[in-house]
Amino acid sequence: MGSHREPVPTPLTVAESQKRTAAEAAARLVSDRTRVGLGTGTTVAYLLPALAARGLSLRCFATSPATELAARELGLAVEEPNALGELDIAIDGADQIDPRGWLVKGGGGAHTREKIVAAASERFVVIASAEKAVPSLHPPVPLEILRFGADATLASLGKAALRDAPPSPDGNLIADYLGAVDDPRGLAAWLSGTPGVVEHGLFAPELVNDILIAGTNGVEHRTLKKGDVP
Repeated sequence: MGSHREPVPTPLTVAESQKRTAAEAAARLVSDRTRVGLGTGTTVAYLLPALAARGLSLRCFATSPATELAARELGLAVEEPNALGELDIAIDGADQIDPRGWLVKGGGGAHTREKIVAAASERFVVIASAEKAVPSLHPPVPLEILRFGADATLASLGKAALRDAPPSPDGNLIADYLGAVDDPRGLAAWLSGTPGVVEHGLFAPELVNDILIAGTNGVEHRTLKKGDVP
């Protein structure tokens, strides 16, 4: 009879290892008996077990059904979204981070909820692997748009296209703005003012307190003062 062999775990790629390192560093910033906002995405997937391993008494609020399910399976207490008030801390990943602290988020299509949670938190912590740090933001910028009049909304945006992806957690369409991102603040204002756009994936630096970027030399911890406009 052949001997049974346990499967050999697949080694993490450099990027995945860095995501885990950043997530574990962020988990250490969470105190007992606090209200915690949980983001969405592959980096947050490493945050959840790191938080659960600490054995703290937390009240958690998830930005997507996937995060909520994963958190509950790990024994974290997740409350209903309508109970969301001011949070002590929120932790989330990012698709791009520029030197000023501007973010592009929404690769997973949950950026509207993520922005609500970031704004509701006293301390918003962004976690990322090294390749997410960019010299300047670039397209695509994720959009959540209403189904009603979607074609007209896309036409008014010009350089935008629907994404071949599931709807947002709230049932809206996910699209991407494909034009230049030379002026993030101006673009953010224009996108916010376009009828049919529920929310965009540009997060201003004044939403952010901490950015943890894991690289080959450990974790770089950038601090910003939430509310200040750079």
